[in-house]
Amino acid sequence: MSNWPSKRMEELCEITSSKRIFAADYVSEGVPFYRGKEITEKYKGNINISTELFIAEEKFKEIERKFGVPKPGDLLLTSVGTLGSVYVVKPSDRFYFKDGNLTWFRNFKELDSHYLYYWLGSPQGWAELCKATIGSSQSAFTIVLLKGIEIEVPPRPTQRKIASILSAYDDLIENNLRRIKILEEMAQNLYREWFVKFRFPGHQYARFTDSPLGRIPEGWEVVSLENVCSRITDGSHYSPKTTDYGYPMASVKDMHDWGINIDTCRKISEEEFHNLVRNDCKMCKNDVLIAKDGSYLKHCFVVERDFDVALLSSIAILRPSEKINPHVLAMTLREPDMKTRMTGFVSGAALPRIILQAFRQFQIVLPHIALQEQWAASAEPMIQLCCRLLHANGTLCRTRDLLLPKLISGKLDVSELDITIPAEAEA
Repeated sequence: MSNWPSKRMEELCEITSSKRIFAADYVSEGVPFYRGKEITEKYKGNINISTELFIAEEKFKEIERKFGVPKPGDLLLTSVGTLGSVYVVKPSDRFYFKDGNLTWFRNFKELDSHYLYYWLGSPQGWAELCKATIGSSQSAFTIVLLKGIEIEVPPRPTQRKIASILSAYDDLIENNLRRIKILEEMAQNLYREWFVKFRFPGHQYARFTDSPLGRIPEGWEVVSLENVCSRITDGSHYSPKTTDYGYPMASVKDMHDWGINIDTCRKISEEEFHNLVRNDCKMCKNDVLIAKDGSYLKHCFVVERDFDVALLSSIAILRPSEKINPHVLAMTLREPDMKTRMTGFVSGAALPRIILQAFRQFQIVLPHIALQEQWAASAEPMIQLCCRLLHANGTLCRTRDLLLPKLISGKLDVSELDITIPAEAEA
């Protein structure tokens, strides 16, 4: 264990919040205005942040002049609702944020904000954060209590080395996410060129005909989903008891754009799992899974290999027949106009849900299979690379998370290591 001195957080930095911004100050475009949601997206590594609120440039400059705005190296912590998402402001960032939702750590003394970022994500840091929590129905951190939490403070060079080791993993993860985003856009754009804009190879010789979904090339069809899928169902409507060990069971919250996050799935017993598998509540290679409940169609992907994962009913399972390439089906359902067309196949206001019985009749345009396979020959290598990069990111995350508590606690001594610290960390 370390013999680093322990200090109260208020001794090491200023802990504050923003100046209040009222609804009347929101504008349609300008300087992004973040809440906890946007910072959580950044914390999770999202490349594109779903910014919905803005304040005027003039308002931002007034606040900057009078009170200050987030600067590179400042740290923000989500403090209401989703607790504990952390973000260190980058040189390229320019935004303001909502008071109460986020706590602002700035003006650091003896403490490196990047080290604090990792400390807050460690078991030691989370244990201290729990001491700063109030509320039962909706938990929150308070500035007064955050000022009193205690942190062991290594020498500044050691802090920077620890942060540098861990950030090397995060930089690789972020770089892979950017590559995935580019590859995803390339594959989707290629789909749109061929199957939405009809600029496929040889299109200049194609004849077009009217259909229920507009003019389409001759030889193509408008078909229902049940016509191109051998099975359309959802996961289990029975939710087995959670166990400490066993097989993973996924719901819509465990989905991402390219698959299931096994690490977040709850566990069920082997007996319950095999009972569900017999009822076909398991995903198989080349199945297309879609988010059925809540933000329906938010996630839609092809299962790349067989997994021993049971599915709950919030996920729909489409098993493509030989008439349609699985990736063509997934790309079709990802198209923006699909959600608009889905209105008549969804029930519920508070929690929208796809009605499977009606969804089976949902119509799509079906290109002839030879053209689908020609597209797949170009697009599938991009998609497969995305999956490999995601797998690499999983390995990087697990390795980083194993190192984190050992570095933060001092069990792994880095003080004598010759580590090059990035210039911005030296600032």
